[in-house]
Amino acid sequence: MSGVRTTLRVGAVVFGLSALLLLVAPAVFLDLLGLDGSSAPLQWSMRMIGLTLVALSAQMWIVSRSARDAAVRTAGVVMAIVATGLGILTLLIPSGLSWFTIAYAAVGFGFGLAYVVGLVRERPAGSGEY
Repeated sequence: MSGVRTTLRVGAVVFGLSALLLLVAPAVFLDLLGLDGSSAPLQWSMRMIGLTLVALSAQMWIVSRSARDAAVRTAGVVMAIVATGLGILTLLIPSGLSWFTIAYAAVGFGFGLAYVVGLVRERPAGSGEY
């Protein structure tokens, strides 16, 4: 499970950095997404998401370092779905596409693919499970 564990760790760092940006400067992130960075309700929402990402990134790091392979596999499946979903939702943003939204979606799709590749390469021999 080394590939999935590595992807979890890298993802934890990326989410952690995103969380920091969302907590400290939500208007910057909103502006990059083409949304109203001056909106207090949107800034509050971004801070709430940022705080949630702190918890998620911590859990991803902990699972990558100390969970058994079965738990790492399960986390990898969940994160493959979530990362791909993040990419899809980013492309559906109501503000339209920009260089940032395309890049942000690509990061989501990239992580989704990394999880799937890691899961396929490291599935238990002969078990048929992922």
